[in-house]
Amino acid sequence: MAETSRRRSVRVGAGVGLPLLAGVALAALLLRLFPADATGRWGLSPAVVAGVCWAGQLWYVGHGLDPGRPTDGFWGRLLGLANAVTLVRGALYAVVAGFVVAPPETALVWVPALCYGTGVALDNFDGTVARTVGRETDIGRRLDMAFDTFGFVAAPLVAVLWELLPVWYLSISAARYAFRGAVWLRRVRGLPVGDLPDSDLGKYLAGVQMVFVTVALVPPVPTGLVWTLAPVVLAPSLAVFTRDYLVVSGRPPDHR
Repeated sequence: MAETSRRRSVRVGAGVGLPLLAGVALAALLLRLFPADATGRWGLSPAVVAGVCWAGQLWYVGHGLDPGRPTDGFWGRLLGLANAVTLVRGALYAVVAGFVVAPPETALVWVPALCYGTGVALDNFDGTVARTVGRETDIGRRLDMAFDTFGFVAAPLVAVLWELLPVWYLSISAARYAFRGAVWLRRVRGLPVGDLPDSDLGKYLAGVQMVFVTVALVPPVPTGLVWTLAPVVLAPSLAVFTRDYLVVSGRPPDHR
Protein backbone atom coordinates (compact mmCIF):
# COMPACT_ATOMS: atom_id res chain seq x y z
CA MET A 1 0.00 0.00 0.00
CA ALA A 2 2.82 2.36 0.93
CA GLU A 3 4.65 1.45 -2.28
CA THR A 4 1.54 2.19 -4.32
CA SER A 5 1.11 5.54 -2.60
CA ARG A 6 4.75 6.42 -3.19
CA ARG A 7 4.55 5.54 -6.87
CA ARG A 8 1.37 7.60 -7.20
CA SER A 9 3.14 10.58 -5.64
CA VAL A 10 6.06 10.22 -8.00
CA ARG A 11 3.66 9.96 -10.94
CA VAL A 12 1.83 13.13 -9.90
CA GLY A 13 5.12 14.96 -9.41
CA ALA A 14 6.46 13.86 -12.77
CA GLY A 15 3.23 14.25 -14.69
CA VAL A 16 1.82 17.43 -13.16
CA GLY A 17 4.17 19.08 -10.69
CA LEU A 18 7.25 19.18 -12.91
CA PRO A 19 5.47 20.61 -15.99
CA LEU A 20 3.65 23.19 -13.86
CA LEU A 21 6.86 24.31 -12.14
CA ALA A 22 8.72 24.51 -15.45
CA GLY A 23 5.91 26.49 -17.07
CA VAL A 24 5.74 29.01 -14.22
CA ALA A 25 9.53 29.41 -14.24
CA LEU A 26 9.64 30.08 -17.99
CA ALA A 27 6.72 32.52 -17.81
CA ALA A 28 8.35 34.40 -14.91
CA LEU A 29 11.61 34.67 -16.84
CA LEU A 30 9.92 35.90 -20.01
CA LEU A 31 7.82 38.48 -18.17
CA ARG A 32 11.07 40.39 -17.71
CA LEU A 33 11.64 40.34 -21.46
CA PHE A 34 8.19 41.54 -22.53
CA PRO A 35 7.75 44.91 -20.79
CA ALA A 36 6.35 46.56 -23.93
CA ASP A 37 4.32 43.54 -24.99
CA ALA A 38 2.82 42.52 -21.67
CA THR A 39 -0.48 42.12 -23.45
CA GLY A 40 -0.70 40.93 -27.02
CA ARG A 41 -3.49 39.61 -29.26
CA TRP A 42 -6.76 38.70 -27.55
CA GLY A 43 -5.51 40.24 -24.30
CA LEU A 44 -3.02 37.41 -23.72
CA SER A 45 0.52 37.76 -22.43
CA PRO A 46 3.21 36.22 -24.68
CA ALA A 47 5.12 35.15 -21.58
CA VAL A 48 2.12 33.34 -20.12
CA VAL A 49 1.34 31.65 -23.44
CA ALA A 50 4.93 30.43 -23.64
CA GLY A 51 4.75 29.09 -20.09
CA VAL A 52 1.50 27.25 -20.76
CA CYS A 53 2.92 25.74 -23.96
CA TRP A 54 6.09 24.64 -22.16
CA ALA A 55 4.08 23.02 -19.37
CA GLY A 56 1.81 21.36 -21.93
CA GLN A 57 4.74 19.89 -23.83
CA LEU A 58 6.25 18.40 -20.67
CA TRP A 59 2.89 17.06 -19.52
CA TYR A 60 2.36 15.38 -22.90
CA VAL A 61 5.78 13.73 -22.78
CA GLY A 62 5.31 12.46 -19.23
CA HIS A 63 1.69 11.39 -19.71
CA GLY A 64 1.32 7.63 -19.77
CA LEU A 65 4.91 6.87 -18.72
CA ASP A 66 5.52 4.73 -15.66
CA PRO A 67 7.82 6.76 -13.41
CA GLY A 68 9.12 3.60 -11.72
CA ARG A 69 11.80 4.07 -9.13
CA PRO A 70 13.30 7.54 -8.82
CA THR A 71 16.78 6.26 -9.65
CA ASP A 72 15.99 4.50 -12.90
CA GLY A 73 12.46 5.59 -13.73
CA PHE A 74 11.10 8.88 -15.03
CA TRP A 75 13.48 11.09 -13.07
CA GLY A 76 16.53 9.02 -13.91
CA ARG A 77 15.60 8.85 -17.58
CA LEU A 78 14.98 12.59 -17.70
CA LEU A 79 18.47 13.42 -16.48
CA GLY A 80 21.45 13.46 -18.80
CA LEU A 81 23.18 15.75 -21.27
CA ALA A 82 21.22 14.58 -24.32
CA ASN A 83 17.83 15.15 -22.70
CA ALA A 84 19.02 18.51 -21.37
CA VAL A 85 19.75 19.61 -24.94
CA THR A 86 16.31 18.37 -26.03
CA LEU A 87 14.64 20.23 -23.15
CA VAL A 88 16.39 23.43 -24.22
CA ARG A 89 14.93 22.95 -27.71
CA GLY A 90 11.45 22.50 -26.25
CA ALA A 91 11.78 25.65 -24.16
CA LEU A 92 12.96 27.62 -27.20
CA TYR A 93 9.96 26.43 -29.21
CA ALA A 94 7.67 27.41 -26.33
CA VAL A 95 9.13 30.92 -26.47
CA VAL A 96 8.39 31.01 -30.21
CA ALA A 97 4.79 29.99 -29.45
CA GLY A 98 4.45 32.98 -27.13
CA PHE A 99 4.87 35.26 -30.15
CA VAL A 100 1.63 33.92 -31.60
CA VAL A 101 -0.09 36.62 -29.53
CA ALA A 102 2.64 39.25 -29.94
CA PRO A 103 2.20 42.00 -32.55
CA PRO A 104 4.56 41.85 -35.55
CA GLU A 105 5.86 45.31 -34.70
CA THR A 106 7.20 44.09 -31.34
CA ALA A 107 10.65 45.32 -30.34
CA LEU A 108 11.59 41.65 -29.95
CA VAL A 109 10.86 40.82 -33.59
CA TRP A 110 14.16 38.94 -33.94
CA VAL A 111 13.44 36.53 -31.06
CA PRO A 112 11.25 33.96 -32.93
CA ALA A 113 13.87 33.51 -35.67
CA LEU A 114 16.70 33.26 -33.14
CA CYS A 115 14.87 30.80 -30.87
CA TYR A 116 13.53 28.59 -33.63
CA GLY A 117 16.80 28.72 -35.56
CA THR A 118 18.74 27.70 -32.47
CA GLY A 119 16.35 24.83 -31.84
CA VAL A 120 16.74 23.67 -35.43
CA ALA A 121 20.53 23.88 -35.12
CA LEU A 122 20.37 21.69 -32.01
CA ASP A 123 18.15 19.12 -33.75
CA ASN A 124 19.92 15.76 -34.08
CA PHE A 125 22.68 17.01 -31.77
CA ASP A 126 20.83 15.59 -28.78
CA GLY A 127 20.54 12.21 -30.52
CA THR A 128 24.26 12.25 -31.33
CA VAL A 129 25.06 13.01 -27.70
CA ALA A 130 22.75 10.21 -26.52
CA ARG A 131 24.43 7.66 -28.80
CA THR A 132 27.88 8.89 -27.81
CA VAL A 133 27.36 8.63 -24.06
CA GLY A 134 25.06 5.61 -24.27
CA ARG A 135 21.98 7.26 -22.82
CA GLU A 136 19.31 6.71 -25.50
CA THR A 137 15.98 6.39 -23.66
CA ASP A 138 12.28 6.14 -24.40
CA ILE A 139 11.63 9.49 -22.76
CA GLY A 140 14.41 11.06 -24.85
CA ARG A 141 12.74 9.86 -28.03
CA ARG A 142 9.36 11.11 -26.80
CA LEU A 143 10.85 14.49 -25.96
CA ASP A 144 12.48 14.79 -29.37
CA MET A 145 9.36 13.81 -31.30
CA ALA A 146 7.00 15.96 -29.22
CA PHE A 147 9.18 19.06 -29.46
CA ASP A 148 9.84 18.64 -33.19
CA THR A 149 6.11 18.39 -33.86
CA PHE A 150 5.28 21.33 -31.60
CA GLY A 151 7.94 23.55 -33.14
CA PHE A 152 6.71 22.64 -36.59
CA VAL A 153 3.35 24.14 -35.63
CA ALA A 154 4.40 27.12 -33.50
CA ALA A 155 6.95 28.68 -35.87
CA PRO A 156 4.85 28.53 -39.06
CA LEU A 157 1.84 29.85 -37.13
CA VAL A 158 3.80 32.89 -35.97
CA ALA A 159 5.02 33.46 -39.54
CA VAL A 160 1.47 33.23 -40.90
CA LEU A 161 -0.01 35.56 -38.26
CA TRP A 162 2.75 38.06 -38.99
CA GLU A 163 1.98 37.66 -42.73
CA LEU A 164 5.48 36.38 -43.44
CA LEU A 165 4.05 33.17 -44.93
CA PRO A 166 0.72 32.46 -46.67
CA VAL A 167 -1.94 30.80 -44.53
CA TRP A 168 -1.98 27.71 -46.74
CA TYR A 169 1.58 27.00 -45.63
CA LEU A 170 0.07 25.69 -42.39
CA SER A 171 -0.96 22.62 -44.40
CA ILE A 172 2.52 21.21 -43.70
CA SER A 173 1.84 21.45 -39.96
CA ALA A 174 -1.60 19.87 -40.37
CA ALA A 175 -0.21 17.11 -42.61
CA ARG A 176 1.56 15.37 -39.73
CA TYR A 177 -1.61 15.19 -37.67
CA ALA A 178 -3.71 14.22 -40.68
CA PHE A 179 -1.33 11.35 -41.46
CA ARG A 180 -1.31 10.07 -37.88
CA GLY A 181 -5.06 10.45 -37.60
CA ALA A 182 -5.64 8.55 -40.84
CA VAL A 183 -3.36 5.71 -39.71
CA TRP A 184 -5.10 5.59 -36.31
CA LEU A 185 -8.49 5.46 -38.02
CA ARG A 186 -7.38 2.52 -40.16
CA ARG A 187 -6.31 0.62 -37.05
CA VAL A 188 -9.60 1.38 -35.29
CA ARG A 189 -11.50 0.07 -38.30
CA GLY A 190 -9.39 -3.08 -38.32
CA LEU A 191 -7.75 -2.27 -41.63
CA PRO A 192 -4.13 -3.31 -42.26
CA VAL A 193 -1.39 -0.76 -41.66
CA GLY A 194 1.94 -1.44 -43.32
CA ASP A 195 5.41 -0.19 -42.52
CA LEU A 196 6.68 3.18 -43.63
CA PRO A 197 8.98 3.11 -46.66
CA ASP A 198 12.66 2.74 -45.85
CA SER A 199 13.60 6.24 -46.89
CA ASP A 200 15.14 9.28 -45.20
CA LEU A 201 13.65 11.66 -47.77
CA GLY A 202 10.98 12.84 -45.34
CA LYS A 203 13.61 13.72 -42.73
CA TYR A 204 15.67 15.68 -45.23
CA LEU A 205 12.62 17.59 -46.44
CA ALA A 206 11.59 18.31 -42.83
CA GLY A 207 15.03 19.85 -42.33
CA VAL A 208 14.50 21.99 -45.41
CA GLN A 209 11.14 23.14 -44.03
CA MET A 210 12.68 24.06 -40.67
CA VAL A 211 15.42 26.13 -42.31
CA PHE A 212 12.92 27.80 -44.65
CA VAL A 213 10.60 28.79 -41.78
CA THR A 214 13.58 30.14 -39.84
CA VAL A 215 14.61 32.27 -42.80
CA ALA A 216 11.02 33.48 -43.24
CA LEU A 217 11.02 34.71 -39.63
CA VAL A 218 14.20 36.77 -40.10
CA PRO A 219 13.04 40.42 -40.34
CA PRO A 220 15.25 41.65 -43.24
CA VAL A 221 14.30 38.76 -45.56
CA PRO A 222 11.94 40.02 -48.32
CA THR A 223 8.45 38.69 -47.69
CA GLY A 224 7.65 38.66 -51.41
CA LEU A 225 10.53 36.28 -52.07
CA VAL A 226 9.44 34.00 -49.22
CA TRP A 227 5.88 33.83 -50.58
CA THR A 228 7.21 33.02 -54.05
CA LEU A 229 9.37 30.16 -52.78
CA ALA A 230 6.79 28.79 -50.32
CA PRO A 231 4.91 26.50 -52.77
CA VAL A 232 8.21 25.20 -54.20
CA VAL A 233 9.40 24.25 -50.71
CA LEU A 234 6.01 22.96 -49.53
CA ALA A 235 5.00 20.68 -52.40
CA PRO A 236 7.67 17.95 -52.01
CA SER A 237 6.92 17.50 -48.30
CA LEU A 238 3.17 17.17 -48.91
CA ALA A 239 3.93 14.66 -51.66
CA VAL A 240 5.99 12.56 -49.24
CA PHE A 241 3.14 12.50 -46.70
CA THR A 242 0.82 11.32 -49.47
CA ARG A 243 3.31 8.66 -50.56
CA ASP A 244 3.74 7.41 -46.98
CA TYR A 245 0.00 7.04 -46.48
CA LEU A 246 -0.41 5.18 -49.76
CA VAL A 247 2.37 2.80 -48.71
CA VAL A 248 1.13 2.08 -45.17
CA SER A 249 -2.43 1.62 -46.46
CA GLY A 250 -1.22 -0.77 -49.14
CA ARG A 251 -2.68 1.27 -51.98
CA PRO A 252 0.10 2.02 -54.44
CA PRO A 253 -0.93 1.40 -58.06
CA ASP A 254 -1.20 -2.34 -58.67
CA HIS A 255 -1.63 -2.01 -62.49
CA ARG A 256 -4.56 -4.46 -62.59
